[in-house]
Amino acid sequence: MNKAHLLILILLLVVTACNGLPETQETAESVTPTPTLPDPQVNITPAPDVDEAIARFMTAWQGEDYPTMYSLLAAGVRSSLTEEDFTARYRDAAVALTLQFDSGIEYDIQTTTTNPNDALATVSVNYNTYLFGTINRPIEFALTRESGAWFVVWHPGMILPELADGNQLEIVRQSTPRGNIYAKDGTPIVANEDVVAIGFTPGGLNEDLLELFYTTMARMTIYQAAEIAEMVDTSLPGDYISLGEVPESEVDRNMGALSSLSGVFLNYYSSRFYYDSGIAPQAVGHLTYISEEDQYEYLRRGYSISERFGSTGLENAYEDTLSGERGATLYLKDANGAILSKIAEKQASPGQSITTTIDYGLQYRLQQSLGNYRGAIVVMEVDTGRVLAMVSNPQFDPNLFDINNTNFVYVNNPYIQPGDPVFNRATSGQYPLGSVFKIITMAAGLESGVFTPESEIYCGHSITVCGGIELFDWTFEKERPPSGDLTLPEGLMRSCNPWFYYIGEQLFLQGYPNLIADMSRDFGLGGLTGIEISEQPGNIPQQVNTCDANAQLSIGQGEMTVTPLQVARFVSAVANGGTLYRPALIEQVGPENGTPSYTFAPEDSGTLPVSEENLKIIQDAMLEVIKNARGTAQLQLGSMSYRAHGKTGTAQNPFGESHAWFAGYTNVGSEIIPDIAVAVILENAGEGSEMAAPVFRRAVSLYFSDYVNTGITLPWEAFPYVVASPTPIPSNTPIPTNTPIATETPMEGEAGADESP
Repeated sequence: MNKAHLLILILLLVVTACNGLPETQETAESVTPTPTLPDPQVNITPAPDVDEAIARFMTAWQGEDYPTMYSLLAAGVRSSLTEEDFTARYRDAAVALTLQFDSGIEYDIQTTTTNPNDALATVSVNYNTYLFGTINRPIEFALTRESGAWFVVWHPGMILPELADGNQLEIVRQSTPRGNIYAKDGTPIVANEDVVAIGFTPGGLNEDLLELFYTTMARMTIYQAAEIAEMVDTSLPGDYISLGEVPESEVDRNMGALSSLSGVFLNYYSSRFYYDSGIAPQAVGHLTYISEEDQYEYLRRGYSISERFGSTGLENAYEDTLSGERGATLYLKDANGAILSKIAEKQASPGQSITTTIDYGLQYRLQQSLGNYRGAIVVMEVDTGRVLAMVSNPQFDPNLFDINNTNFVYVNNPYIQPGDPVFNRATSGQYPLGSVFKIITMAAGLESGVFTPESEIYCGHSITVCGGIELFDWTFEKERPPSGDLTLPEGLMRSCNPWFYYIGEQLFLQGYPNLIADMSRDFGLGGLTGIEISEQPGNIPQQVNTCDANAQLSIGQGEMTVTPLQVARFVSAVANGGTLYRPALIEQVGPENGTPSYTFAPEDSGTLPVSEENLKIIQDAMLEVIKNARGTAQLQLGSMSYRAHGKTGTAQNPFGESHAWFAGYTNVGSEIIPDIAVAVILENAGEGSEMAAPVFRRAVSLYFSDYVNTGITLPWEAFPYVVASPTPIPSNTPIPTNTPIATETPMEGEAGADESP
């Protein structure tokens, strides 16, 4: 075999081995098959979504999340633009546009064009503004891919297209006259006026002209001659004493006398003026300047930097109504400040004025009546809910919040004065009600059926209830004889604590543990009344868990608290047959000399869950409180000329002397003058019968006599409206008013001749 044949043989053997020999049992068992390889896996990384990147940026803009927006900018943009500058540009544009806070930006992605490493998009943007309505613009988005994600190639034209090439926005605001606030008879309470701030220095006064000084200042200001004389006597010669502010016209009328006086300072300015140093200032409210931390918000809303806004009371609650619709023009300027175009414009319109339900003469005089006591008075029409007077003491002068007023410099900010005079005790003061609450406990007892008008107990100095707890009557604390056997109506007339402790105990034990608390809420306690200004709800326990707690609640103590407004409201409901009206301070709203946009109508907001029969029993018992010789208010109110029903209250508190309460209503039935309900509280003043009841008498007497009858001299007065001092000075001007007020002829026979002047 030559080499050629050998090579052919080897090739044949190799081919045979590759193709396999005929399978035998031996080869079949010894050959292992080769496993099959898996299919190859291909991972594809999707390109980033341009719309999603744009949506992230726009959503952050909607939420004014500028840090997130900045983080979505391309690296090259961020290297040349700080986050602070980026944020400032958006905030400045928002101010110029008056961009709305909650829904200022709306967008719709119109088109997108995508390449591997860059993209373009058009986004339609609605700018919803406070002043200019909705402004629509298309924004061109340029994006670039960095590290596998899209980033925005930002420029100023993406805020507003017009801002490209270094252009700027400028807003020019128009001032709007603020609406006035009037009393119910049209007398201005607040108006825009030329004003004079008045003050004096004791050392500069001419001794020979002191009487002229006293009488002139008393005629122009809220002070009486005796009070001004006391200011002179108790001040240092170099002190500046503020006497308040008056309209310039009032100064002109008294210029003859003023030109003769020395030591008197007259400082002229124009302002929003609060007459008589503030009529119902806590209810009407005051203006304040925009603080540095609030400037951005108010500028966005269209205010100017020097503008004031309503901070409290009606000034705050009706800010938009009183301030009117602001006007402005939005300009586009180039980098050099030259105007390129006018982008938008809104004409200003004046604010609407408000006529309140406040009786100016009544309010003014009651404000002068509480002396140095902290407290409140609410006077309300029983058949409508109109609030005729809302007094919170101490008072403050709303004119002092104007820096153009010279007296602003010399008088402490009312917010830091003792007693917190800006705080409205009538709507937001929350107090234990004391024995006035017994009206509600009596209603619960009668409605339960557990007690009847004939139910009777012995009213001793104390009573043991709830398994051994001894609780005392006021007669024990005052060292007076016990009241003896009393029916339930007589228990209210005598304000017998044991009677009402007993009701609280028995209702708890006989399956009515929450009836008194539930009745309280049905009388409107523990919830908001719905009045137009800020208020507090007070507190009525949601569930009474112990007999002792129910006994304490039954006399208006324990964890319960109420506001004077709530008390005036439920007493009105007792008077009118059971209807709880929403208390109202607004009689009318509308443009000056124009058609009103709102006119008051009584609003029924609930009904007392008391039968007509039981309500009559309560009304009669409240009459006996005043008319019966044993009634707790008979000494102070029994001789009053006007038929009235009421309840005394003395509420203990852990922070000093008890609070003095009186709440009641009139039942004169005049076709001319509506009947009223009155709630009075004097903080830490002691007995309600001794301290608060005389204030009720003054309110009723003034109201029904066209302000002539002042009732009786109050315990703290030297004479009406002047707090007693060691050496009170007589005055020839007992009625403290410096603003002419139209009055009606007093009803015949109701001047109250038997009442002290």
